[in-house]
Amino acid sequence: MCAQFTSRKPVAQYILLERVACFFKFFAVLMMKWTYKEENTFDKRRAEGEKIRRKYPDRIPVIVERAPNSNLRDLDKKKYLVPSDLTIGQFYFLIRKRIQLSPQESLFFFVNNIIPQTMTTMGQLYQDHHEEDLFLYIAYSEESVYGSPSLQ
Repeated sequence: MCAQFTSRKPVAQYILLERVACFFKFFAVLMMKWTYKEENTFDKRRAEGEKIRRKYPDRIPVIVERAPNSNLRDLDKKKYLVPSDLTIGQFYFLIRKRIQLSPQESLFFFVNNIIPQTMTTMGQLYQDHHEEDLFLYIAYSEESVYGSPSLQ
């Protein structure tokens, strides 16, 4: 059967397989189970979120975890308290340093299954996407699950 393929069919099959793989990675992010949520009850998280927001009204409580199927290393901590005027681009820099990424390696954030723009402030992102426990949840991965993985 393989002998029947023209030179275009294997390429088309590769592209199809690549798109299927991207779909499953996207689905994995959609269905992400947050370790922080599993380790702490909603009431405990909500009480902590309220306490943080009262004590530090100009700061944003953020939970950052590795996306499923990502090959990046885990962060040494999941919970961050960041200034509300910090941009996503600046937060990328902070997280890149913590997971020791080289300049050639890519990093993507996902917040409620979107990739936030780098100029968005953490305060704006928090307003638009924080959860009922008053935390903002960010997943990270080495590739965009919305597009093709980079070929090397």
